[in-house]
Amino acid sequence: MIQMMATKAARALVKSQALMAHVRYSPQALGRLFPLAILVVALGAIVHPAGCVTSSAFAASRSLPPTNATLPPNTADMRDAILAAVHSGQLADLKAAIELNELRPDIADVRIDDVVAYFKSQSKDGEGRETLVVLGKILALPPAVVPFGRDIENNAIYVWPYLAERDLSRLTPAEAADLAALMPPEEAVVIRATKRWTWWRLSIGADGTWHSFRREK
Repeated sequence: MIQMMATKAARALVKSQALMAHVRYSPQALGRLFPLAILVVALGAIVHPAGCVTSSAFAASRSLPPTNATLPPNTADMRDAILAAVHSGQLADLKAAIELNELRPDIADVRIDDVVAYFKSQSKDGEGRETLVVLGKILALPPAVVPFGRDIENNAIYVWPYLAERDLSRLTPAEAADLAALMPPEEAVVIRATKRWTWWRLSIGADGTWHSFRREK
């Protein structure tokens, strides 16, 4: 359905552009273009709704969990900076996101000055691509919103994945599916059995500060 709407919008746009190329902006020509322009805008809004954070497990037939929220602009900017590295496939591109912070994000029990070198040293391929895969998976899910302080502009921390803040003994079928898609089966079994989050957790403040990205113990 959505794909068909997108196709119609694209065809309408092409048709309007063709008309624009062959007319001299006469009243009659503009009158023909106006309905096409309205169609393109309307279909575009349906195909690309604003402010949505989606997950494969959260189908359109049901509402998103209450932890899902429209991200504050600074939080969204940091998330996008991290995802830029994920999409590039180069761990070194994480430096752009890290440099937006005043301090290095918390990634280990000891102080780590070179985050990129650290993740490379911990990876099996020596390039840190496993880290990028994890980041991509958890940031594809909605975050949990954790209250933080009384600062009007920085009173929440956004935690990915939302499952890290869930009651793991009461997961819905959809949440269990998200868990299974997020990690190896053996990891999911341990988490369900112990009811403790022992996988990766990333947090970004409402002010855009990247607080942490580490595996929980």
